[in-house]
Amino acid sequence: MKHQRRKIRRTAEDKVMDTVIFILMTLILLVTLYPFYYVIIISFNDGVDALNGGIYFWPRKFTLANYQQFLSDAKWLHALLISILKTVAGTTLTILFTCMVGYGLSAPNLMFRKFYNVVLLVCMYFSGGLIPYYLVLNSYGLLNTFWVYVIPTMFSTYYCILAISFFREIPYELYESARLDGAKEIRIYTSIVLPLSKPLIATLGLFAAVGQWNAWSDTAFFAPGKKSLRTLAFLMRDVITKNQVDVTSKAAMMQASRYGQVTTTSVQMAAMIITILPIVLVYPFLQKHFVKGIMLGAVKG
Repeated sequence: MKHQRRKIRRTAEDKVMDTVIFILMTLILLVTLYPFYYVIIISFNDGVDALNGGIYFWPRKFTLANYQQFLSDAKWLHALLISILKTVAGTTLTILFTCMVGYGLSAPNLMFRKFYNVVLLVCMYFSGGLIPYYLVLNSYGLLNTFWVYVIPTMFSTYYCILAISFFREIPYELYESARLDGAKEIRIYTSIVLPLSKPLIATLGLFAAVGQWNAWSDTAFFAPGKKSLRTLAFLMRDVITKNQVDVTSKAAMMQASRYGQVTTTSVQMAAMIITILPIVLVYPFLQKHFVKGIMLGAVKG
């Protein structure tokens, strides 16, 4: 006997509510995405022409001059290189160190485990402040060096708690069976734990990479005397706050004339797109693991 699904009859009020919700969500989507879309079309439009206004849906005078001007500046290219190195090195070390610490603290038979958990929670909610943090970095000789971007970010309390919660979800019987087969802890960690931790690694990698790529305060506070260590985020923040860019100089304007008409605003738009493009390209590939890692690593109530 075939089971027939019982259909729920929708009333007129339900249909009206669905329509209202659809319209509301569409408006929210447009309000959220249109500013980003506007930045894109202005970055591909002639800078002088954009000053006349009236550009809403597509470029009126398409040009790549803004991107050519941006990429022709050695300062921006060097900042882009520093940002890439900083993000790759910082993300890699954050994943390695956080996973190792989280695996150790997730062991059920760890001595003083409760004490370590209390210390982690206290450190997550309370910090020593910026000045003591600055003095610590200065005492270690990290100020105005590339390592000030990497070493202080190797460990995060929040990332560690996420890793501990994730590792505790792995059946402990896997560890016991591996130990009965003669596997050492390093072999268990590399051959069993890490292969099962791809969602966690993707989650930590995305968090750390976004944080490293968008960080500008570490350059402003801890490497102000090194122009060679300036990152893309720092230069972008400097351009936006001071509302100035190198195209205002005579040499830059002569160079810009070979590409087309550019303005400070149009080059700023191109710089914004280049700054956020890597994260936009990487996120779709990590989204599946990101959501899974958050769900599996969530603290159970």
